[in-house]
Amino acid sequence: MIWDPTQNRILIVDDEAHVVSALMRGMDEEPYLLTGSPGGEEALRLMEKESFKVVISDEKMPGMDGAQFLSRVKELYPETVRIMLTGHASVEATMRAVNSGEIYRFFTKPWDETELKLALRSALEKFDLEEENRRLLRTVRYQGRELKFLEKSYPGISELRKESDGAIVLDTEMSEEEIENIIAQCNVQR
Repeated sequence: MIWDPTQNRILIVDDEAHVVSALMRGMDEEPYLLTGSPGGEEALRLMEKESFKVVISDEKMPGMDGAQFLSRVKELYPETVRIMLTGHASVEATMRAVNSGEIYRFFTKPWDETELKLALRSALEKFDLEEENRRLLRTVRYQGRELKFLEKSYPGISELRKESDGAIVLDTEMSEEEIENIIAQCNVQR
């Protein structure tokens, strides 16, 4: 699934339709794309088709409860930030969800709208930062593979030294022609 970083998609899961509506009304001025779901099973089906940065789930729901749902989300979509919202704060269920890492934040009903908005902004920022870290890691891995290829073809090319002024110098006895050849093989635009 490819993420669209410009869309702050949030999934709200609660078996009480008025809670989903209230959350959506409270966020109507925020730059979010909100989707509601009445339960965990339907929410997982939605997540197969759409990508969500944040999921807010009620704890007490018929069928799959909130802790089970968020655990499943963690397993299938580990990058999605998970928030629990409940009117029946069971200390045992809460501790289980927090300790197993299923949730980022926990709110009780009735929730403080300002705190929830701040938590959502923080959750979206967390998602975006972690997504950027994943992108940078992919880039570094790709560059590492390219460097290994170049080192095989040109032994010693990856030996660098740092000058006293902080400049990094490539120690090589290569001619300008050899360097141009390497650049051409790497398809580097100058």
